[in-house]
Amino acid sequence: MICLPNDLSKEIFSNLKKFRDKQVTTENAIKLFIKPGDRIFIDSGCAEPIELTKKLIELGPNLPDVEILHFLSLSDLDYYETARGIEDLFRHNAFFIGKSLRKYIKTGFADYTPMLLSEIPGLFQLGQMHLDTALIQVSPPDKYGYCSFGINIDIVKAIAEAADKVVAEVNPKMPRTLGDSFIHMDNIDGFICVDHDIIEYSYGESDENAQKIAKFVASLIEDESTIQMGIGQIPNAVTEELVEKKDLGVHSEVFSDGIVDLVENGVVTCRKKTLHKDKIICSFVMGSKKLYNFVDDNPMCEFHPSDYTNDPYIISKNNKQVAINAALTVDLTGQINSDSLGHRFYSGIGGQVDFIRGAGRAKDGKPIMVLPSTATLEDGTVVSRIVPHLDEGSGVVVTRGDVHYVITEWGIAYLYGKSIRERVLEMINIAHPDFREDLLNHAKKWNLVYSDQKLPVSIDGRVSLYPEKYETVLKLKNGKTIKIRPVKPTDERMLQELYYSLDEEDRYLRFFTPRKDFQHKMISPLVNIDYSTNMILVGESFEKGEQKIIASGGFFKTINPSTAEIAFAVHEKWRRNGITKYLLNYLVIIARELNYKFFSGSILLRNKPMLHIINKAGYPILSKSIEYGIIEFTFDISK
Repeated sequence: MICLPNDLSKEIFSNLKKFRDKQVTTENAIKLFIKPGDRIFIDSGCAEPIELTKKLIELGPNLPDVEILHFLSLSDLDYYETARGIEDLFRHNAFFIGKSLRKYIKTGFADYTPMLLSEIPGLFQLGQMHLDTALIQVSPPDKYGYCSFGINIDIVKAIAEAADKVVAEVNPKMPRTLGDSFIHMDNIDGFICVDHDIIEYSYGESDENAQKIAKFVASLIEDESTIQMGIGQIPNAVTEELVEKKDLGVHSEVFSDGIVDLVENGVVTCRKKTLHKDKIICSFVMGSKKLYNFVDDNPMCEFHPSDYTNDPYIISKNNKQVAINAALTVDLTGQINSDSLGHRFYSGIGGQVDFIRGAGRAKDGKPIMVLPSTATLEDGTVVSRIVPHLDEGSGVVVTRGDVHYVITEWGIAYLYGKSIRERVLEMINIAHPDFREDLLNHAKKWNLVYSDQKLPVSIDGRVSLYPEKYETVLKLKNGKTIKIRPVKPTDERMLQELYYSLDEEDRYLRFFTPRKDFQHKMISPLVNIDYSTNMILVGESFEKGEQKIIASGGFFKTINPSTAEIAFAVHEKWRRNGITKYLLNYLVIIARELNYKFFSGSILLRNKPMLHIINKAGYPILSKSIEYGIIEFTFDISK
């Protein structure tokens, strides 16, 4: 007789009745299909079969030497406490370390198998790891006998197909998800009927740092991008910053409630995807009932096993694929540690390597790693998560050759194609200011940067913080758009390239001499400035993937505390687009905030374009003198 809750529809009852010979009690589900020494798999994430797992723990003393495989266990079930204190009753093996297994890994009672998520299904499909029994949770069968794996397909589908025996919880509260997400009742050896709620998962409220990081991430995401977000508070916070984007798509191993909000607000449409147009592609979901109701029988959402969703080749077919994943620590050269705290394994590789590589190969793709700049230890000590070198025992999950963007609450570091010296400066620039000097000293000690390399220092001796608030964009007369921002220490090479691009006449007009070289000693003070007294704005272009500084304009303090001296340079190909005029007016705004009242400067008489800009700027000229073909001027910016 089929034992089902009374409120189940007659249709579900009828569909299950066809397979009544496979229904067993919860106790027999364990006793009949698991024996001592077996290797079993327990369904993952929020789809964990709770009743089967509880019974397995209860009957554990009769099942010595059972090895249990996990991927991201999220339940609160405690195998050790419930199993009457028998330490070695079960041997756990985790492909990703969830909270319930973390302490077992730490104490050595459980194992961790590091693998790329895309490759785990193949381990079982090829028979490299034999599996006796799979414990799974599925939706009730349809009229054809097909059950959906529901909210979790990832590796469970391949494992269920490879296991000798499959035992299922049939739960009417499990959403029926679509895609490559079904198992037929003929392939289930035994089942029990349950009616418990599906595990819900919350990332928690985003803190201030997570929100800052999310804003930086959102600034890199273009309209019509396809996004992937890994597990963690920061990737989830990004969804809150995407409300102004248009026609985003989703191709991700996992997503949560934030994507539902973006769909409802018309931000995620998937209309512009180059692969699986109009479809959200995922492998599993973690979130609230709102999320589970959204994916239930929703043709917009397709669930696929992780060897498909996480295949870097498949991922790379999505134009503008953005991958957003969290790191634990990053060293100065860009090596990413995401699975361990020193010798202590903490989480796992998961799918981040798959998506970092897939997004890196995609047309206009952007692989992004995120992390807060600091962490607080158990004793209250605050430490930097940007480190000179990874701690002993820490694993390199994403290599320095794979990394593109690294983001903290202090900014964005772009490392791809950069030299070690450039990477070091980029990473120091996004480290917490309290640790930048120490990081620089390590870099000098190891000869990774110039021996005289400096950090921007303010007049009070502290690290001069990059004024992100002055970043903006400028649409030019030629229809192109450039980014206007304060100069950074990492701009040294690009500023050199701008000056070397000037011909002999331009160099004479800018420097009053036809300079032949622009060495480190000259350029370094121009990129390591005290933002509280000086300002250099640069115009930054991205064309065909190449980042260049095509213009600069700045003011510098003089012996007169109310007066700053100005200077400009623009690449020849970008002139006559209003860049210098814009920089001048923007510098006036910033100078007023720093309590300057006057701008002064020197211009050669033959520099007609610059003279025209000064004369037409609209600021009262207080003095002007001409000597030896040079005009000295001062104008009032206070009004």
